[in-house]
Amino acid sequence: MLDIVQIPVLSDNYVYLVHESESGATAVIDPAVAEPVLAAVAARGWTISDIWNTHWHPDHTGANLAIKAATGSRITGPAGEAAKIPGIDRAVVEGDTLILGGAMARVIDVPGHTAGHNAYWFEGDGALFCGDTLFALGCGRLFEGTAPQMHASLSKLMALPDATRVYCAHEYTQSNARFAVTVEPANADLAARVVAIDAARARGLPTVPSTIGLERATNPFVRTDAAGFATARAAKDSFRG
Repeated sequence: MLDIVQIPVLSDNYVYLVHESESGATAVIDPAVAEPVLAAVAARGWTISDIWNTHWHPDHTGANLAIKAATGSRITGPAGEAAKIPGIDRAVVEGDTLILGGAMARVIDVPGHTAGHNAYWFEGDGALFCGDTLFALGCGRLFEGTAPQMHASLSKLMALPDATRVYCAHEYTQSNARFAVTVEPANADLAARVVAIDAARARGLPTVPSTIGLERATNPFVRTDAAGFATARAAKDSFRG
């Protein structure tokens, strides 16, 4: 089993530590800043062996070089964005696998938010690290990709098992929920989820991870066809609720 540590940084980012206890291997996924990450591993007596980036944006790669300098870790990122990934050592595409001690993650290409975005799926441990492609009750903005690309990417992720835990990279769930209920006001599962989200945030608790099954039941961006997705994404971009 993997030990997964969620580190809140900046205003709403999550950085993840993934530790394989038998080997001691530890990956940090999407490190925005170095200090809290290095403090978290030091507190646990772990050593970072790998840095995995889902995409090139600075709030996901900003600490690559500092952590690499401090630990000698290897940096892996999407081949389609290799030129933009600081310090990259290995570029990966869909079908590649990443080994972390005794655990294996599959690389899934999920363009849309950026042109070469990847996700990393630990099938054996039921954990998905999807960066800014899929959010709890939302999805990433289309900065470089198209609506058909993002719809196809989300469809890939929705084909994963329902119990898969979804570790996205931002705490956007409350604002996503306010939009979601305008799309599906009669969705009872969504209404119940909104109550739970508001209660969690009132107590200062994270709403992440989610699960694939929960997203399939409540996330408007994965519950529509390609045309409906494009309409919903455009509406969300201008939503001020």
